[in-house]
Amino acid sequence: MWTATTISRKPRKGGPSRRDPLPHASATEASRPGVTLRLLSYNIQTGIATTRPHHYLTQTWKQVLPHTRFVSNLDRIAGVVAPYDIVALQEVDAGSLRTGFLNQTQYLASQAGFPYWYYQVNRNFGKLARVSLGFLSRLEPTEIWKSRLPGTLPGRSAMVMRFGTGEDSLLFVGIHLALGRYSRRRQIAHLAELVNQYRHVVVMGDMNCEVGSQEMDRLLETTRLRKPNTGMRTFPSWRPHWHLDHILVTDTLTVTHEEVLDQSISDHLPVAMEVVVPAHLLERTAFLSTVRDRSIDSQ
Repeated sequence: MWTATTISRKPRKGGPSRRDPLPHASATEASRPGVTLRLLSYNIQTGIATTRPHHYLTQTWKQVLPHTRFVSNLDRIAGVVAPYDIVALQEVDAGSLRTGFLNQTQYLASQAGFPYWYYQVNRNFGKLARVSLGFLSRLEPTEIWKSRLPGTLPGRSAMVMRFGTGEDSLLFVGIHLALGRYSRRRQIAHLAELVNQYRHVVVMGDMNCEVGSQEMDRLLETTRLRKPNTGMRTFPSWRPHWHLDHILVTDTLTVTHEEVLDQSISDHLPVAMEVVVPAHLLERTAFLSTVRDRSIDSQ
């Protein structure tokens, strides 16, 4: 259950289905003044730092037991995420044996100076592992919730963070989609339904599929999300061959810069983007740089 009293616990209901998407951006919307946000999506692999193929074998024990370098790895990750306004994290642990019971989202927020941090436990293996998604933010959201994703194995959910109220608000969706194509297709259909309820949406995460895949084509065909840059390979970090990590935005937002960062601290490389958001969406939101106790936990 969400525990922060300042955040609504219920998702927005209703809205058009994925088969009836909202109309595209008008000329008036495009001409409105905007605010630039710096975004980052990063699958941090719980700070294990797999940087070579053989590490998948030799470092398997780090998936269940603590190791001496994981804090220094997190410190390096904190240095990577610090310059950004909103960060979506995947494969982050909420505090278990393998992390010395350290909540990694909270730690990164503290080290990188983020005032707001939120995490969502998707798979809870008790003391052994608490597999989570996370958001770090310099803006205080209006609402945040879990949207359960269909799949063969239970546990995967999208993490949704909203700024503003009503249809004309700004939505961030953090995701980590399934490895299997069948489950991934079902999750894409669910994601499309969610996205089509709002005009201004950013989807961030490890989607386990590339631009040009059937799943990605379906998502782009049934929503207002725009096709991402095709030259941004993110996996594996030591010799990137696949573009699995994405930041997708609707056509009401203007992308001014996007890149893959050359930071081999995980088996994935982080994806960064600068996007111009209509200023009225954030008119009641202030940027902050000091950490406040605004955490949310999900069980």
